[in-house]
Amino acid sequence: MSTEEDLAAWTAGLDDLFGRVAGRFHRVEPRRRARAYVRGLLAPLAGKNGWTLAEAAGDATPDGMQRLLNAAAWDADGVRDDVRAYAVEYLGERDGVLVVDETGFLKKGTGSAGVQRQYSGTAGRTENCQLGVFLAYTTSKGRTLIDRELYLPKSWTADRDRCRDAAIPDEVEFATKTVQAQWMLARALDAGVPAAWVTADEAYGKDHKFRTWLEQRRIGYVVAVPCNQTIPAVAGTSRADVLVAHAPDEAWKRLSCGEGAKGPRLFDWAVASLPVYEDTTPPGWRRWLLVRRSLTPNSRGEHELAYYLCCAPSGTTDDDLIRVAGARWAVEDCFQTAKTEVGLDHYQVRRYDAWYRHITLAMLAHTYLAVTAAIAPKALAAASSRSHSARSNVSWHT
Repeated sequence: MSTEEDLAAWTAGLDDLFGRVAGRFHRVEPRRRARAYVRGLLAPLAGKNGWTLAEAAGDATPDGMQRLLNAAAWDADGVRDDVRAYAVEYLGERDGVLVVDETGFLKKGTGSAGVQRQYSGTAGRTENCQLGVFLAYTTSKGRTLIDRELYLPKSWTADRDRCRDAAIPDEVEFATKTVQAQWMLARALDAGVPAAWVTADEAYGKDHKFRTWLEQRRIGYVVAVPCNQTIPAVAGTSRADVLVAHAPDEAWKRLSCGEGAKGPRLFDWAVASLPVYEDTTPPGWRRWLLVRRSLTPNSRGEHELAYYLCCAPSGTTDDDLIRVAGARWAVEDCFQTAKTEVGLDHYQVRRYDAWYRHITLAMLAHTYLAVTAAIAPKALAAASSRSHSARSNVSWHT
């Protein structure tokens, strides 16, 4: 295909996507402005703020782009829903994985909605930042971000005047990041997103209410938990790290949890079946403890361990659990590509609604790239071998 044909196909695809979201804009002008905004996000610009996006669109000032985010009449949540449906149409698979995670947006000052000094995993330290909680969707066809929530600390929701200054509606109250994750998961599941699994890091996985909610929704999960997580065992309860210390050598299997930038992501893995309690275990489901061990020791000469609690229908294989644990990296890839390719973190807005509008348009651009890449043929990774048996205080799979 020639360069001209590639460009024509690329433009046609973007036109198709904007045809899907056109009804979310109440007037022609903001719809055209939004299309120009997204084209700017997709363009190879050094920085993607109001000025650079306006220049790319041929505007003399950024006023139009700022009006799109701060004042124009359009439905950002509706656009989000359309983008999610678009992602499902092209990337959807029945065993898809929904991935919850958060990312930080470093900011100066105190006026941006939700900003305060708080820990940012992006920076790896406490910084003045906003935190966005996101939901990604990943399958063998591709991965993208499909939902978002801006975390508002209690320092914000307790100060309604400050909230009004940042255009935060009076009805918006404090919600933990775990609760925000449940909102997004509920929207995806209620919309019929084909997914069999949820995965998240230990900030979410250690929350018993979060795990219980997932079980009530009858969706499997593989969620990270801390080393001191209480685990049910035959002889009562024990810490995760104590159980793992007694795992037999034959329980460990060297397997890949998916392809990384440098090839298969190999680790040693061990899986233990946990007791079934009829009053808490969903009928026909089982729970497991999954452990990941690094192949090379750290500076202290120790092999780092990661722990996961899992719940899924009986008959789920070790390979299934390991695959889902590896799927969590998909959201990190989404954050990286969305920030570097479509300016997810390049915004210069303070208002609560403007944050959602920029993030939604960046998600639209990111999903368009994901779908465009998925249309091209690509090889699928071969499944790993698996084996089972029972041992010890919990039933280790050997």
